[in-house]
Amino acid sequence: MLITGAGRGLGKALAALYAAKGWQVLCALRDPTHHDGPGEAVLLDVADPASIAALGENLQGVAIDLVINNAGIRGDTGGLSTLEPENFSEVMTVNALAPLLIARALHGNLLAGKARILANISSRAGSLAEGIIDDDDGDYAYRCSKAALNMATVLLARDFRRDGIAVLSLHPGWVRTDMGGDEAVVTVEDSAAGIKRILDGASLADSGSFHAYDGQRVAW
Repeated sequence: MLITGAGRGLGKALAALYAAKGWQVLCALRDPTHHDGPGEAVLLDVADPASIAALGENLQGVAIDLVINNAGIRGDTGGLSTLEPENFSEVMTVNALAPLLIARALHGNLLAGKARILANISSRAGSLAEGIIDDDDGDYAYRCSKAALNMATVLLARDFRRDGIAVLSLHPGWVRTDMGGDEAVVTVEDSAAGIKRILDGASLADSGSFHAYDGQRVAW
């Protein structure tokens, strides 16, 4: 399996959990020399399309059962008044475009795998139905990027179904990480365990779905 953003937070917890269960884990990181967790570190800068293409070339012929697009950034949270085009574009590139490019680069690897699952770590913040209920955060870029990622999940699920590859969007909960902050209510261990539980039971019938780490379905 391969996990992006596996150097800290949820990605690192997922890598540790899967490695403990005997999985061979590829941890995709911007700086593999600083990898201090389980699994094998591989170079990947999700903000650089050339780096994503290089990852696909370097892993050519390697069977991968599961790809988890976990890497993401928050961006500005000051609302419309502080929105800057450069920051907005960076968040969209990392959170929405990169998972698409990774899906394309590793399509052959997933085809060669057995489980054939691509999981996009999204957020309820990107749900048009649920994302702004009782929530006044001004993170335009993050919310727009996760809504775009959810659409990417639906499109990839349609396109990859013919190859037997399931594609899912997953909401990890409000996780106590650098991004989630100290007030977050879900530990990285609980989030990772919930995500793994969903993926362990996932099949092609679940492709194109959006679930929270606790198994609850999230509305688009």
